Amino acid sequence: MREIVLDTETTGFDPETGDRIVEIGAVELYNHMPTGRTYHQYINPERGMPQEAFEVHGLGDEFLAGQPVFKLIAQDFLDFVADDAKLVIHNASFDMKFLNAELRWLNLPQIAMDRAIDTVAMARKKFPGSPASLDALCRRFSIDNSARTLHGALLDSEILAEVYLELIGGRQPGLVLASVEKTNVASGGGVWKPHPRPTPLPARLTEEERAAHAALVEGMGENALWNRY
Repeated sequence: MREIVLDTETTGFDPETGDRIVEIGAVELYNHMPTGRTYHQYINPERGMPQEAFEVHGLGDEFLAGQPVFKLIAQDFLDFVADDAKLVIHNASFDMKFLNAELRWLNLPQIAMDRAIDTVAMARKKFPGSPASLDALCRRFSIDNSARTLHGALLDSEILAEVYLELIGGRQPGLVLASVEKTNVASGGGVWKPHPRPTPLPARLTEEERAAHAALVEGMGENALWNRY
């Protein structure tokens, strides 16, 4: 099962009043494990960055002016989220509103809302009455978010991936997103695919345990289920 943990940064709160996306970050999960494949892109919003947005994101007009406009990165983004992968987003309606507005302005396919998994809704259902911000959930699950001094789309999506896995039942052993060598799809990297383990894991049963099991089955007689299947 392929999932994309996704975050956007924007100039404000409403695309219908002129606000635009300035950054997209995404992390690919396969069967709830990070593949090392990521997408990260800064975007020229073709408008000035309001002071309050600059203070949150740290992205200034001069820097953003040198980035590609959404039209130039739209297909790469759509390719990354293709195959109907579920999109794991914190406050999904906000990000989906902006993504679909940008796509609509280019006459490109919209992303169906039912593809989104909203981690805010998940957190409120699991912990009713408790704060559901990303920082609050990091504190609850003891996830290190010390690098999050400013909002950044890729860092936030990496942190959200860990929060999401806690919300669905706990991180898998050995899950350390920061230690996985990442492939930035925006720069044309390779694609990870699941494959069989090259060397089978050794059996954990001892010969004594095998013999005891065989004796137990033999004692059940010919009609025992063990002897039928």
